[in-house]
Amino acid sequence: MEQTLLEKTVALRHQLHAHPELSGRERETQERLMAFLQENAPAVELFRRDGWFYGVYRGEPVGRRIAFRADMDALPIDETISLPYGSQTPGVSHKCGHDGHSATLAALAADISRTGCKNTVYFVFQPAEETGEGAMRCASLMDEEQVEEIFAWHNCPNAPEHTVLLRHGTEACASEGMSLYFHGAPSHASDPFLGRNPAFAIARLISALPALYRAEEQQGLVLATVVHVQVGEAAFGTSPGDGVLRVTLRAEREEELTRLRRRVDQLAYGLSAEYGLEYHAEYCDRFPETRNHDESVDKVAAVCRQLGVPWAEMPFAERGSEDFGYFTQRTRGAYFLVGSGEGPAYHTTAFDFPDGIIPTALRILRALAETD
Repeated sequence: MEQTLLEKTVALRHQLHAHPELSGRERETQERLMAFLQENAPAVELFRRDGWFYGVYRGEPVGRRIAFRADMDALPIDETISLPYGSQTPGVSHKCGHDGHSATLAALAADISRTGCKNTVYFVFQPAEETGEGAMRCASLMDEEQVEEIFAWHNCPNAPEHTVLLRHGTEACASEGMSLYFHGAPSHASDPFLGRNPAFAIARLISALPALYRAEEQQGLVLATVVHVQVGEAAFGTSPGDGVLRVTLRAEREEELTRLRRRVDQLAYGLSAEYGLEYHAEYCDRFPETRNHDESVDKVAAVCRQLGVPWAEMPFAERGSEDFGYFTQRTRGAYFLVGSGEGPAYHTTAFDFPDGIIPTALRILRALAETD
């Protein structure tokens, strides 16, 4: 990687880090990235969409159409570490490394603009990965432009530095948030039998959750995690009539997530009937499974061998979720990790994207852009 471009890329990453924006609000982030591309990637056409944008480098007519995606959003976490480019937005910071992903993709566009590429390359700058909403808005581009293949990467703390981690099949689990609402009738705390308190139904539901996804019945990881419970208020004279249980459902395979959702819903419905409660469920933060295509994974492995970059096959899918799966539902593609060595995990206050892995990621992306 040319030293001047590396310096510009790191400076861009630091600018993005200093001005983080939450999911769906990445307006200033987009402007900074587009300004960088207008100055450093003149051969890349830029197109604004609703809340996101993409660039296109037009290659040879006989070339393929390949896309690369980077996420732009930050997290609602305070910056507590001392950095010369630390977050200037209270309560918001880049603690997952999306500043580094976006800066690296901008550097790829600049490099291809300068040196050329036989293929037509799309640079997709996606919002709202953290909420699972961004890729849904961008994935239609794959159909509109007949994109044949798409790649994305993520930094990986506590994996060997500069080592690429690959996974055939499911790379990241599907997940969704499920809110289960119960409505009964309040009463005085001295006469709870005169009301219908949902606490008992919710307690039984929580206790029964593990039996709904026994490991021996599943093909992969399946999990239900209680994240929030509320029954009534802190009023000691009242037996409450309303309650809500919030659970994150997670599974390596979409069909097993669907089965878990159905089982939880059926159990909640049965308990609500037993206790004379009204019940309904709402869903949010839906992520598909990120299922890699074998051919695309093999291309990443071949590029690593060609460049002398160490790589390894991941034995298990990541438990976390990633909305890149919306892209690979529409076209071939692969999502891979680049190890950043020992250090704080992402989504923690001590995390900062490691600039040292930018050249490794860029070399891999640049080689993938030329693949047949």
